[in-house]
Amino acid sequence: MLKTYQQISPLERGLITIAIMSATLMQVLDMTIVNVALPHMQGSLSAAPDEITWILTSYLVASAIFMPLTGYFTDIYGRKKYLLISILGFVLASMLCGAATSMTQIVIFRLLQGIFGAALVPISQTILSDIYPPEEQGTAMAIWGVGVMIGPILGPTLGGYLTEIASWRWNFYINIPVGILSLLIVWFTLKETEKKPRQMDWLGLIFISFGIGALQYTLDRGNGADWFNSIEIRVSTALMVSGFLGFIYCSLYQKKRAVFNITIFKDRNFLVSSLILVMFGLGLFGTLAILPLMLENLFQYPVLMTGLIMSPRGISAMISMIMVGKLIKHTDPRKIILVGMVFSILGTFPGTYYNLEIDAWWMVWPLLFQGFGLGLIFVPLATIAYSTLPKHMLAEAAGLFSLLRTMGSSIAISIIITIFTRHTQMAWNHQVSFIQPYHTAVYDYLGRINLNIDNPLAYQILAGEISKQSQMVAFLDIYMFITFSFMFMIPLVFVFKKKSSSPRSDHLPAAASIE
Repeated sequence: MLKTYQQISPLERGLITIAIMSATLMQVLDMTIVNVALPHMQGSLSAAPDEITWILTSYLVASAIFMPLTGYFTDIYGRKKYLLISILGFVLASMLCGAATSMTQIVIFRLLQGIFGAALVPISQTILSDIYPPEEQGTAMAIWGVGVMIGPILGPTLGGYLTEIASWRWNFYINIPVGILSLLIVWFTLKETEKKPRQMDWLGLIFISFGIGALQYTLDRGNGADWFNSIEIRVSTALMVSGFLGFIYCSLYQKKRAVFNITIFKDRNFLVSSLILVMFGLGLFGTLAILPLMLENLFQYPVLMTGLIMSPRGISAMISMIMVGKLIKHTDPRKIILVGMVFSILGTFPGTYYNLEIDAWWMVWPLLFQGFGLGLIFVPLATIAYSTLPKHMLAEAAGLFSLLRTMGSSIAISIIITIFTRHTQMAWNHQVSFIQPYHTAVYDYLGRINLNIDNPLAYQILAGEISKQSQMVAFLDIYMFITFSFMFMIPLVFVFKKKSSSPRSDHLPAAASIE
């Protein structure tokens, strides 16, 4: 039996908190720690720009698929045993990621990381709720929230530092000592819970797994395979549609053991919040995916500098989340979301005017605005999402909301990389049409570097310059796309039902109120 909070000594409580928060930090850290290392990994693993992001999306997709199974495996195996399995599996998968020598290997190992890491965040939250007395629940959830927030904040900076002084492989090896420490403390301090009989709609889970996996494959491979002109994309699209339709059918006719109760979407506030949340992934993870490629490939910043430039966004997001915790009790959440969207637009629109001559400050200050805006959006969005749901649906709604957030982030990365590759090619084709032997601009450009048009080196230099300019044009288009996505969210805010009373913060799942 798990000890109650009255039976746990302060020392035991502290050790358990350290262990499970270390495990949680590993999981959330691995969402962003490899971002700044992607250009280095791209060369080491011989991957194209539209392939290297599979390292990010494979992890997110696996986490999304296996997250709904957390409660099932906890009941079947017991919380302690399942936590130990998750930590051990995550550590072993991290070792394999660090040793990978090809894209195929690292994508498979990242899938394993996502599978074993999916349970770490929800289990850590429930354990903290159990081991702290009611009067200290706020402190417990604050500790959990800081752990969840500090991972994405530290990720790019820590990843840049490790890549700079050692290798991108240490972004994964760093999990080994942390995981072993967590494993030992959990083994000796945490007591087991009772096992419970539990039913699961396995057919529904298989359907939604096929749906999510096929959706991600279609988005990742569609651009390179020429979309529906390719048989593999048509097949994956058919699997995606079949998977989601099969999941809906199972959910409607297997209500007692359904993976999720999809009737939650009948609630207008939850439905609209879910739509905004999926689009929210464009701003949250879309910019994290493209910034390292832009800073390191075009501006030639070292990887550590890239991590430092990206870190202010996380710091400003943390500040705004702390402010929201105080404001939301006295302010309409819809107004806070609208302010957050305005700040987010102010943080992405300047990116549409970037060029190859700007300095680092022009990267940093928009990220401060963007991070502040993102922090203002998520917590009120979760508050509204749960505000009109029956109390017995809150726990399930929190799990579904987390799944949608993970899926939205993964889909966003795929969309952003697709735009990047297509618009780079479009800009290349457009600019090459102006490179003519008798074009005065070509002669002027080559004259400044003392080269003649007949010199073979001239064509190499021109091709390199056109490549950089084409990529820059694609990045500008991405920033415009993300800006428009925030603008499109604004009308949706007015679709929310007006709250009849103060936000139900007392009934909110902790995951909603802190993340």
